[in-house]
Amino acid sequence: MNKWPIGVFTSIDAGLGVHLDVAQELGVPSVQIHAPHQQTRTEQAAQEFLEKCSAAGITVTAVFGGFEGESYADIATTARTVGLVPEETRDARVQEMKEISDFTKLLGCDTVALHIGFVPEDRSSASYTGLIDCTRDLLDHVQANGQRLNLETGQESADHLLEFISDVERDNLFINFDPANMILYGTGDPIEALKKVGHLVRSVHCKDAKWAPEGERGTSWGSEVALGEGDVGMETYLRTLKDLGYDGPLTIEREIAHDRERQKADIGQAVRLLEELREKIG
Repeated sequence: MNKWPIGVFTSIDAGLGVHLDVAQELGVPSVQIHAPHQQTRTEQAAQEFLEKCSAAGITVTAVFGGFEGESYADIATTARTVGLVPEETRDARVQEMKEISDFTKLLGCDTVALHIGFVPEDRSSASYTGLIDCTRDLLDHVQANGQRLNLETGQESADHLLEFISDVERDNLFINFDPANMILYGTGDPIEALKKVGHLVRSVHCKDAKWAPEGERGTSWGSEVALGEGDVGMETYLRTLKDLGYDGPLTIEREIAHDRERQKADIGQAVRLLEELREKIG
């Protein structure tokens, strides 16, 4: 695969991301996929999906876990419900991520990914140490499948994410960098954050957003917008990736599944923008 192949976030059955036929129509060579529901995580489903990808000339570069009961209604709800942080669902979700890792192996893919949730600030708390333990357990399973785990950015600062990864002490834990999430959650300037964590970035999202009003950052959502229309600065973003030596897929994510026509149009626009920037930056 050439440097910076363009990708899109897609789904087998779970409704997140665009359908594979949209990726095929846009002519993109790579996809990240949202893991399917349990009943669809079968060898037959994996083979059928791979056959469709092969026919379209598409490579699966990462499989993202997600869980029932997660809600991104607002930042407080996200903190309460998302990822492996909520203690009441932690064990079941770790088990599900292990099953997703097994399904990812059936797809011949070496990367699983997820939003781990809002990592507790207090590194001496029981919740934090419990999160370290379960993440190690998951990473050992992932390692046995010949895979790495990429944590998506946004729900904590770059510095705290680096602290957490260091505390986990596993060499197959990396980062999926999403610049828009830093803005949406109000957790830091995305370019400065990228420079800090760049040595651990193994996959990226190309997504854009506008900051929430000054006094509301971190408590109210910023707003996701079409690529190139927000505050990330896509040319600076790509130039920073180049400086860091990242040459993997540029995976477009546009989270407006309620408006499929606009989503498809915005992704088409994003493909054109990334192609132009890729040619310009080289």
